[in-house]
Amino acid sequence: MSDDSRRPADIIDINSRRAQLIVRDLDPRVVRALKVRAAKKGISAEAEHRAILRKALLPRPSRSIEDALLDLLDRGDEADFAVERDFERGDGPAP
Repeated sequence: MSDDSRRPADIIDINSRRAQLIVRDLDPRVVRALKVRAAKKGISAEAEHRAILRKALLPRPSRSIEDALLDLLDRGDEADFAVERDFERGDGPAP
């Protein structure tokens, strides 16, 4: 009779709010690169590891750069973007 409550340590319970992931047999150069990268950002290696996994595995926003730029056009009115020029100072259009 097997006891399902005792699982191997490397199985992740995906239903848990905060799962743990253990990665074995890493190349020491990978570990060092992770620590250096984290140190440059002033965060822990664990926090950097989470960020890398999040960026690699979670879906990115479906909004295109074009949509983002077009959305900027809908903000404010022309007066908000007006440039005042002092023609006597010479910063107006070239003759």
